[in-house]
Amino acid sequence: MIAICTNVKAQIPVEIFGGHEKTTVDIMFFKYIKNKQGENSRWLFFNRNRASIDYRMTKTTFLPQFGFTEAISYNHEIINGFAPVLVGQVLSWGVYPKAGIQYAHIKKNATIFTWLVCEILKKPDLDYFLLFRYTPKLSETINLFTQVESTNAFPTVNTENYRFTQRLRLGLSIKSYQFGTGAEFNQTGNTTFAKTYNVGGFIRHEF
Repeated sequence: MIAICTNVKAQIPVEIFGGHEKTTVDIMFFKYIKNKQGENSRWLFFNRNRASIDYRMTKTTFLPQFGFTEAISYNHEIINGFAPVLVGQVLSWGVYPKAGIQYAHIKKNATIFTWLVCEILKKPDLDYFLLFRYTPKLSETINLFTQVESTNAFPTVNTENYRFTQRLRLGLSIKSYQFGTGAEFNQTGNTTFAKTYNVGGFIRHEF
């Protein structure tokens, strides 16, 4: 809704990742909302829509998973990239409002975007998210594309599960396209952990 009602002016990258166990589609962007003068305001909008389909899917197991995340933060220059943030998530298994602290460092060829938020619910989870992207020039028309992502949920109740996800991308960027290899690793559990991984390739386009 925020994106519709304001002038965000964001490139929207769409990634398709095909792995040996599942395929995912990921649309993620974060941009400063522009003010009336066309300059970056102090409001930073984050949007992510992600869905995955497991090749082993049946009518009752390995069902499709989805997640929608919207976040808005107020970034005052006096606190050097740190900001309070409000997050809303709609996942396959529920709806989760969250609040916490965010840090954003967004440059042309390097990005660090991270937050620590807590669910505004009973028995909340603490969530830590980190995205690091580095795209240095290799030539006049080609950039290296590297991205590391980590999503972690820490329960505040001893009986609940921890959830850890790491995503890696390594490839090339040519104009508005990025492509290469990637891997995703997941760990879920409490005292013992179920581990899964998905290795394959990605193609990404910025619309």
